[in-house]
Amino acid sequence: MATPTLVRGARATQSTITLKIAMAVSGILFILFVLAHMYGNLKVFSGEEAFNSYAEHLRTIGAPIFPRTGVLWILRVGLIASLIVHVACAVTLARRAGRARPVQYQVKRNVNSAFSSRTMRWGGATILMFLIWHLLNFTIVKINPTGGETENPYRLLVDNFGVWWMTIIYLVAMAALALHLHHGTWSSLQTLGLTNSPLARQRAKLAGWVVAVVVAGGFSLVPLSVLVGITK
Repeated sequence: MATPTLVRGARATQSTITLKIAMAVSGILFILFVLAHMYGNLKVFSGEEAFNSYAEHLRTIGAPIFPRTGVLWILRVGLIASLIVHVACAVTLARRAGRARPVQYQVKRNVNSAFSSRTMRWGGATILMFLIWHLLNFTIVKINPTGGETENPYRLLVDNFGVWWMTIIYLVAMAALALHLHHGTWSSLQTLGLTNSPLARQRAKLAGWVVAVVVAGGFSLVPLSVLVGITK
């Protein structure tokens, strides 16, 4: 009678490992995307013409083989697919953890864990809601809160971040992104077996900090420069 139980347990363990690997890989793909997106955003410091030229180049990648914005939408669909995989894996793993521990601990067990690890769930939810708004704001609907241009990428960006509460929303999302990337980078490297020594663990922790600071910091430079009047 013990054999079927062991088999079920082995299958459950294997499934959990697969989910963790899928979550790690999709997370790394997301990191690569946001790094590229951040680089593009920083083009705003080169001026309106340079930024708009970059935005137009993104829409014409692969022409004439692909239609206008064709490659860009392939990348967007890939990002959305990675995001769906990431969220689905996270929800499934969280439910399994809840079923494995139906009675909550009477004493909190996470007092020694990093703050970023304790905020992964609400941080992930914050990022997801922000991404939906961000796509509506700058891509799908193109919302300009000042009533100004929507087809000029530079002016749309500057007009949005010239509104203080829009910048606050963006910066809060970047804070959530920084925390998520900090722990997520470490967790992904651990899942992929890249933290098997003290030196490797130290490097993974450093990588988490570097990715979080570079990405969230780089994204935050643009709205802050608009808000204080450096970018006009």
